[in-house]
Amino acid sequence: MDEVLLSIPRRYRQWLVFLLVVGIGAAIRGMIHAPERTWPNLLVDSFYLLSLAVAAIFFIASQRLCGARWSASLRRIPEALMAVMPVAAVLMFMVFLGRQWIYPWSRTGAFAGAPDMAGKVIYLQTPAVLNRAVAILVSWIVFAWLFRKVSLQQDRDPDLIYHQRLNRYSAVFVVVLAVSFTLGSFDWLISLEPDWFSTVYAIYVFSGCFVQGLSAVTLTAVLLGQRRFMREFVTGEQLHNLGRLLFAFATFWAYIWTVQYLLIWYVNLPDEVTYYVKRVNRPWLFLFLLNLVANWVVPFILLLSADAKRNPRVLKFVCVLLLCGHWLDLYLLIMPSLSATPGIGLLEPLIGVGYASLFGLIFLRSLTKASLVPRNDPFLASAIDISH
Repeated sequence: MDEVLLSIPRRYRQWLVFLLVVGIGAAIRGMIHAPERTWPNLLVDSFYLLSLAVAAIFFIASQRLCGARWSASLRRIPEALMAVMPVAAVLMFMVFLGRQWIYPWSRTGAFAGAPDMAGKVIYLQTPAVLNRAVAILVSWIVFAWLFRKVSLQQDRDPDLIYHQRLNRYSAVFVVVLAVSFTLGSFDWLISLEPDWFSTVYAIYVFSGCFVQGLSAVTLTAVLLGQRRFMREFVTGEQLHNLGRLLFAFATFWAYIWTVQYLLIWYVNLPDEVTYYVKRVNRPWLFLFLLNLVANWVVPFILLLSADAKRNPRVLKFVCVLLLCGHWLDLYLLIMPSLSATPGIGLLEPLIGVGYASLFGLIFLRSLTKASLVPRNDPFLASAIDISH
């Protein structure tokens, strides 16, 4: 099979570079003049970018472990998404430079006189948190590199050893991810309020992360499928499968959202309800309800029929909505812990545009560096046959 190559007009890259410079300038100015607003926003956007990369690796791993053949021709899309991992990891680690503006456990004597917090205080010692962050982020970078390396080797050599190697890496990755993502969720997000805890928090964060990654994969597949040279590799059957995954995992996210909320509401313990008391009060209530509507109610209604799951226009709208919705979900996980009221001015969108531009540059570059359709994949012929 010949290479299927994508080229990006130079003017698009120039615009992305310009917007990236604007975002960097806004972040630097914010760190100087409004660090209490800037550092939390950097945490939101850095974790969002990191989530896209992690979800992309998990998408590949889960497809291989399930023996899924239909997605073989789409593998370059999550590979391009996970190309963001090294930069996202560096940005996430750099957030710790402003940890005193974000994490109460990083301030000297923050929990003096709180004996019930003694265990968490020991666990959340700054050197320990930084060491865990390095271990987690390096492990994810290594897996992203391994998946991409073996995938490109398979393009050059039809030996089945590369197919088998990807399967083995997938099995190891899901085990590592289960532990590392749980630790990362606790260190980077739930520790914003170290006196609060939820046993389903990690799976809640991960469910949103995976829906976000599925949305990015689906949106890219739809856009590429509308180009003449990719039409035979991105078909209605594949879009239907991606639509079903979106429908299922958006509902799974809503289920975990409901489970966590109802359990805490029903038990009504003072140590637990404080988390939701902040988020259901008037300044945050609209965003709290919008979160559920954007991330489940609207996608559920729109994707209910089989035809809708095949409709490119519907899928594009739902994917954009979910990508925005899960940014909002992450915003609600982080910001109410640090601010009494929502505050979005000029700074927040400018920083967001910078992150989006950085993502776009890396993602598009990765898509152009290899054939859009993996070669020598033993599942590729089946994927095309199934699609037709």
